[in-house]
Amino acid sequence: MKVNDVVTYEVEGPIAVITVNSPPVNALSNAVRQGVADAVQTAIGDSAVGAMVLICDGRTFFAGAEISELGKPQVEPSLRNLQLIVENATKPVIAAMHGTALGGGLELALVAHYRIAVPSAKMGLPEIKLGLLPGAGGTQRLPRVIGIAKALDLILSGDPVSATSAKAMGLIDELATEGNLRADALTLACRVLEEKRPLLKVRDRADKLDEARGKPEIFAEIRQANAKKFRGYKAPENIVRAVEATLELPFDQGMVRERELFNELEKDSQSAAQRHVFFAERLAAKVSGIPSDTAALPIKKVGVIGAGTMGGGIAMNFANAGIPVTIVETSQEALERGLRIIRGNYETTAKKGKMKPEDVDTRMGLLTGSVAMGDLADCDLIIEAVFENLDVKREVFARLDRIAKPGAILATNTSYLDIDDIAAATQRPESVVGLHFFSPANVMKLLEVVRTKDTKPEITVTAMKLAKTIGKIGVLVGNGFGFVGNRILAARNTQADRLVLEGATPWAVDKVLYDFGFAMGHFQMRDLVGLDVGWNRDATSSANVREILNEIGRHGQKTRGGYYDYDENRKQTPSPVASQVIEDFAAKQGIARRAVNDEEIHDRILFAMVNEGARILDEGIASRASDIDIVWVTGYGWPKYRGGPMFWADLQGLPVVLEKLKTLEAAHGEAFKPSPLIERLVAQGKGFKDA
Repeated sequence: MKVNDVVTYEVEGPIAVITVNSPPVNALSNAVRQGVADAVQTAIGDSAVGAMVLICDGRTFFAGAEISELGKPQVEPSLRNLQLIVENATKPVIAAMHGTALGGGLELALVAHYRIAVPSAKMGLPEIKLGLLPGAGGTQRLPRVIGIAKALDLILSGDPVSATSAKAMGLIDELATEGNLRADALTLACRVLEEKRPLLKVRDRADKLDEARGKPEIFAEIRQANAKKFRGYKAPENIVRAVEATLELPFDQGMVRERELFNELEKDSQSAAQRHVFFAERLAAKVSGIPSDTAALPIKKVGVIGAGTMGGGIAMNFANAGIPVTIVETSQEALERGLRIIRGNYETTAKKGKMKPEDVDTRMGLLTGSVAMGDLADCDLIIEAVFENLDVKREVFARLDRIAKPGAILATNTSYLDIDDIAAATQRPESVVGLHFFSPANVMKLLEVVRTKDTKPEITVTAMKLAKTIGKIGVLVGNGFGFVGNRILAARNTQADRLVLEGATPWAVDKVLYDFGFAMGHFQMRDLVGLDVGWNRDATSSANVREILNEIGRHGQKTRGGYYDYDENRKQTPSPVASQVIEDFAAKQGIARRAVNDEEIHDRILFAMVNEGARILDEGIASRASDIDIVWVTGYGWPKYRGGPMFWADLQGLPVVLEKLKTLEAAHGEAFKPSPLIERLVAQGKGFKDA
């Protein structure tokens, strides 16, 4: 019978089967919770029923709580109250899992008296990725099942484990046969009845906790091991404190402590920021302005022009996805060097255990090297990854136009250049698109998909779908200098360079950004990437500090000197040489140096970035403020717990941002003239989220 629209109740022999079907992922919405609660109560009152199986239709067990309900008034039954109904049932409840049992889904399974799962199932507690902790007993029950250390590893990683691993650690009781979950769960339920097994409650278990008593070093070691990874984040410490409560408090008091620690996080801006990123990432995949039924083109073979750092990394993405790639270089020597580097990257990955040794040859077998551009004639997609020079790229595209088959997509990996201008070198500008990968291209998740004024809708759709195929987060952007990411980076560059000429040190600028939450500072990043990237030795003119550093052989970490000095282990120290170069150049430019405090550094850099983001949004280069946030969180190291530059600005309040910009404009000039969009939004009482 139907309990409600998403839950059904059937009786097979002495077993009640409670089935949930709430597509797409059986999230624990109010309707699901109410339906399950009613079904359990029905089974308890049914004298013909001896035990219950809780199972889900579709592709997964409960994949988590309903995230959209977070921060809203509770509608009964809450998840915790549903858990009490299940846990205190007078008849055994068996949770039968397939797909993913995540977050609240796993927490609900933990109150069942027995658990069974198919081998392909995965289970975990990913709340940390939303700036939260498991708030329905996960921090109290999981340690009682698998032990303190393993529970902390699982909760702090947020990553799921396989059912096989879960069985080995005691998280589930039995493995079902793949494709036979319902029958095997019924068999288990009947066996529980026949053997008169007890109603096992995780809350009553103490054996795994006893193993950790008197060992406070477990928590100290966890904190120390994760200090760098979780720098700036609040959720990890609250998680550790909640798990500590399992040893310090009785179960019911531990649950109260968990809820207190959960509430702290739920109300904090960090969780709001991380939830914003979660939804923004999914929203970025939605293409606006194109009919939803636009079909993507098949991509069965890819060509890449250039076997250097970018070209090689780009090629690896497609090989990883099982798509054959032809790599073209200008010389056999450059080609062989590029292929050696690719193989070396794969072998390093295999040595780390992140891929099977035999997969190295499999992936290399998908790569074909050539020095003949004509070998790209049968490719469905050709990506150019040559030197960042407009004339060079136009020449390459003119040649591709003559070689590529009709219907082939021609893509450029340019970081800054006008793609309409590049496309004009062909007779098929409608087939040209930008695919801006980030270095190292085989590692970085961000892919800016740049559509021009002529790019056909089906090519845009294909590019966005392809991003997902190769494991990237695709963000659709418009054609304009630097697109989204590098245009905002250019605004940051301008202020950082100006600040050091006016009196701030590179390390002072870097410390402000590091303290804000970036993994490294602005000048540290430049040294890491290489100051000579994009520098033309033949055309250099001592026009700025970076050029002068390059001219004297200071290219960054690789030469053990850039803005910083580096020892043989690449440990950095402030460079007196760079300091002198900066002071000399400032004097030559007639810039009077002065003391610059951290507040000024913070405001000039961050508000310049926000202002540039507003201009990008106003010009339509980005479709949504959240797309800008995803670009900067995913590709440039903006701390996820601050949500991205536009979310951060909304958090400050746009009236505050506007006043800051006006003050900065008065002190530091036109660069801070407020974007008209900010002025309009403030006048309307809106934020970037409304733009």
